Amino acid sequence: MEHPLFSLSTRPDRRILSYSHGDVDMTVTPSARGRATIFDADILIFCISQLMAAVNAGKPTARTLTLTAHDLLKATHRETSGDGYKRLRDAFERLAGTRITTNITTGPKDDPTETTTGFGLIETWQIVRKTRAGRMVSVSVTLSEWLYRAVLSKSVLTLNRDYFTLRRPLERRIYELARKHCGRQPSWRVSVETLCLKSGSTSPRRVFRAMLREIMRADTIPDYLLLEEPGDIVCVTPRGAVVEQGGTPVLAPEALEEARRLMPGWDVYALEAEWRAFWVTSGRRALRSPDQAFLGWVKTKKSAG
Repeated sequence: MEHPLFSLSTRPDRRILSYSHGDVDMTVTPSARGRATIFDADILIFCISQLMAAVNAGKPTARTLTLTAHDLLKATHRETSGDGYKRLRDAFERLAGTRITTNITTGPKDDPTETTTGFGLIETWQIVRKTRAGRMVSVSVTLSEWLYRAVLSKSVLTLNRDYFTLRRPLERRIYELARKHCGRQPSWRVSVETLCLKSGSTSPRRVFRAMLREIMRADTIPDYLLLEEPGDIVCVTPRGAVVEQGGTPVLAPEALEEARRLMPGWDVYALEAEWRAFWVTSGRRALRSPDQAFLGWVKTKKSAG
């Protein structure tokens, strides 16, 4: 979330992105199909949610995940038709083809060592489908070692389910930055210039500022409120509690399976994240049975429509 790895363009972006901020230098090199987009990142988010659920449940994990194609498509708001297959394939091609080169500083502060490393976001992918009907059955993804280590160290944050309904790339990127920088703070203030740099936007400053003001007027960013302040400053404040991974009740895999049965077509891991946010805002009360509390909440949500 800190650095603009993904393209905000809706057209193939074949430009090499060079980015520097603080002590971090980064180069993102696209494939012939273009740089991975912020919508392609939904696939990684879904994979990460699967891994985090396994980590929280104490189950073994691996870099290669085999997913139910229908769950992936529904969770990422993709079509389940033949056209959906083509778009998913293109997304995998961009994710696998986008290469990242960055410097990593290790060792003691008085004698640091800088290491330059290159990696991709995913290593391999596979889609299994019924050839006559064109229906996708399963998807297999092997994450990069870098991304897998980040998940195991719980260097990830949950996202509001409404994030996936945001259709403008800049809205998504602004939400990611707000989630990263304002997770536990009362507010986050950033200059328009720095925000433009962090977002990865290639628009001129005046155009970027106009797009920001449009987002502020629409007020569509989940969890956060954006306000313009004097001095070309944007102030981001949380609307309510936002939950980070860790320190919350652990659900058994059986509870998630039951939730999937109760709410077919829903992403059960997004439901889990929403329930955890509800648990925090209701006072973090002690739960004798987290599974029963979660399933009761799911049933209430289902009956409410």
